[in-house]
Amino acid sequence: MLEKNNNYKLICLLIFAFVLNGCTTRPTQSLPYDAWGVRIYAPDYMEIQIEAVVAVDMDDRVFANIGSGVAGQRYPNFFIAGVSEKLEGQPAGWPKNPAGRGRRTLGAKLPKAIYVRWQSLVEPQTYHVVIPIPDSTRALMLEKEETRCWPGSTVKTQYRKWLTVGLAPGGIAKVWARSSCLSAIEVLRVQGVIHPKGPMDGQAGFKYRKLHEESRAYIERFGIPYGSW
Repeated sequence: MLEKNNNYKLICLLIFAFVLNGCTTRPTQSLPYDAWGVRIYAPDYMEIQIEAVVAVDMDDRVFANIGSGVAGQRYPNFFIAGVSEKLEGQPAGWPKNPAGRGRRTLGAKLPKAIYVRWQSLVEPQTYHVVIPIPDSTRALMLEKEETRCWPGSTVKTQYRKWLTVGLAPGGIAKVWARSSCLSAIEVLRVQGVIHPKGPMDGQAGFKYRKLHEESRAYIERFGIPYGSW
């Protein structure tokens, strides 16, 4: 019962973030780095539109609007119209080191939970999810490692201060901890749920943006690889 009450409190805090519209007090912190960050990734051709990324830190402070509106994605190339002769993307499964796109969370302590709401444009469907961050992940984010970004480069001290959240059709959210040079370590997988109000929290009339031509061509030819994420 206590766990359910804590989860309910956490969800209320995250919803309250939208009422505040991101207005929070952000005092300085004593972390080994100035900020950690959330980055969003989507599999090849499985286009998404991010509506909200919100975090609650270990002091129960809410940090809204911390995610990028655009996910990191290898295919399609949004700067090129049309469909290539060969569809080279591999959407099934996840790459070894998904990077994603996002923003830093200045002034926050390590995260307690992250809330994400997004549109899965290939279905189309709108999902949201609360991702509880375990103690083991926070400990991993504080472990420093000596590494080289490439062979022969200068040795650097780095921390896995990026949390990359992979979002896939069916409401799947998978999380990795990584840095610019340290390899990604998978930390958890969470099942999101359908957001009943639909896209843009009910303000879009259940209308979704059109897919890129190449994404549409891939799905028409091969379908959506449910079960691979």
